[in-house]
Amino acid sequence: MPGKKSFASVQDYLSSLPLDRRDALLAVRKCIRQNLDAGFEEGIQYGMIGYYVPHEIYPPGYHCNPREPLPLLGLGSQKNHMALHLFCLYVSEEEAERFRKDWLKTGKKLDMGKSCLRFRRIEDLPLDVLGRMVERMTVKRFVQAYETALATPRSKSSKRRAPAGRKREAAARGRKGPAGSRSRPS
Repeated sequence: MPGKKSFASVQDYLSSLPLDRRDALLAVRKCIRQNLDAGFEEGIQYGMIGYYVPHEIYPPGYHCNPREPLPLLGLGSQKNHMALHLFCLYVSEEEAERFRKDWLKTGKKLDMGKSCLRFRRIEDLPLDVLGRMVERMTVKRFVQAYETALATPRSKSSKRRAPAGRKREAAARGRKGPAGSRSRPS
């Protein structure tokens, strides 16, 4: 089971998994790849299989760590579950709501936080719902949603927290705003 180990390739990551998990992630990976816009790339990001906008297309990269390409989603195996980290839903409330509605129509249980979807078996996932969401999230649409989210200030009553990188950046600048503040790095 992958831990904090780094992997050289997606194949290395998959080969480190028990067969049942490998088969489940291969099925999810196939669904993603069949519906993924051509501008995204697949690789290892944050210790799991990642899909992201490469720097060649979006040079600023991810605001929390500009050396990283802008992540769309991650697919990984954890100790007690497998997970899809859907950053694309984190930056688009509209798409997140649509995804949840489409999922709930299937009658399958949705075990999801703000953008982390947990599952134990491939049968727990409506792959058609995932595929349609991935297909709708083109590079252009995703980058636009990401930039809009960065530019949109959050209210103090917002339950969403600023990413850890933002907190560190604010602390480094000597400003500790209220939890959930969205001050943009200068």
